Amino acid sequence: MRHARRRIVRRVARLAAVGGLLLGGTMVTRAVASEPPDASTAPRTFAQTPSGAGGDLVSRLGTGRTAGHWVDSEGRPVVAVTDERAAEAVRRAGATAKRVRHSMSELRSAASTLRSAPRVAGTAWALDYRSNEVVVRGDRTVSGSDWSRLTAVAEGIGGFVRMERTEGTFTTRLNGAEPILSTAGRCSAGFNVTDGTSDFILTAGHCGPTGSVWFGDRPGDGQVGRTVAGSFPGDDFSLVEYANGKAGDGADVVAVGDGKGVRITGAGEPAVGQRVFRSGSTSGLRDGRVTALDATVNYPEGTVTGLIETDVCAEPGDSGGPMFSEGVALGVTSGGSGDCAKGGTTFFQPLPEAMASLGVRLIVPGREGAAAGTSAPAGQAPGTRAPGASGAGAPAPAAGVDGSTLLARLTDRRNIGPGLLVVAGSLVALVATRWIREEQDRKAYRRRYSATWG
Repeated sequence: MRHARRRIVRRVARLAAVGGLLLGGTMVTRAVASEPPDASTAPRTFAQTPSGAGGDLVSRLGTGRTAGHWVDSEGRPVVAVTDERAAEAVRRAGATAKRVRHSMSELRSAASTLRSAPRVAGTAWALDYRSNEVVVRGDRTVSGSDWSRLTAVAEGIGGFVRMERTEGTFTTRLNGAEPILSTAGRCSAGFNVTDGTSDFILTAGHCGPTGSVWFGDRPGDGQVGRTVAGSFPGDDFSLVEYANGKAGDGADVVAVGDGKGVRITGAGEPAVGQRVFRSGSTSGLRDGRVTALDATVNYPEGTVTGLIETDVCAEPGDSGGPMFSEGVALGVTSGGSGDCAKGGTTFFQPLPEAMASLGVRLIVPGREGAAAGTSAPAGQAPGTRAPGASGAGAPAPAAGVDGSTLLARLTDRRNIGPGLLVVAGSLVALVATRWIREEQDRKAYRRRYSATWG
């Protein structure tokens, strides 16, 4: 009976070890399959953004059968469609379909008609995918006669153009992450980028024309750099080349206040409904949601199109500051209305469009020496240390990898570490059961041999 129990225990142990090998192998395979692509094949983005699934469906079905996409309160993609066949295709892809009356083509045509009307400073419009409308807003500076003329244009387009008056004034937020100063005013640094030879700060275009010289706001900072390229109005982005051609330590980190920073892992495009964060030198770190895309704003200085509309607050001096989500860079602050006491609307220049126009790419971990510590948060004086703590959902600490981080990586099921640990443990168990069996066989043989010749 005792020998039978031993055999059963050994068999169960062997089966458990074999099962562990199979499980560990599956975990390793899944982790490898889910790893981000190599930097050489994806130079501009290293993270999946919420806009991915919905954007792919909209591209495949076309602007005549869809009217935008967004993410719901639980982060699931929703696609607006104009017919049942498109709705079925969306549902088969695992997303939620919402039937609407007007296609993206109609919404864009309405926005084009508004752009061709006489310009009225203090107005803005954007495509509201969730309500299937074009929303036109006018601030308190818009006169009654100008508002009436614009309302007549909207009525001529159709009932899907909604007119709203808003408090405050639509202005650029000139005055961020880190503050940078020039004779034009104070702005916030955005993201560090490179053309492969020199490093730059990508910030808002309205902060200053080409040739503007920028300084840090702390004693001894000296000259940070000079604006070498940009676009405003029309777009709202510019490049400030570092005075010595290189960013300092931690070029992949943006400051969020209190000596903390967020490591940026790539660039992407936002989705309507996505939670985002914005950092600025005046109001610090703030968060909110993307409310609309492809927005147009008629600032007093000129009209800017193709902006991201959010309900994140901002104040003068926040212009050019970075907007991001989970370590993915999305845009730089352009302008808006309201403040951080009462709330308001803020618009952002999309980052991928700006980088493509300027011929630069984001400095991220593992590229351009950033991971090796050769390249400071945007606007930080070269040679100073980067913020040392993560924040706002940052995927990694801003400096170094300590033991707790290593342990977290080993136990994170998205990495290959847990799978390898399971495989190693199973191999040890399999070898141990084999060794125990052989030892028991040898002892049994010696007992039998001794009894025969005793």
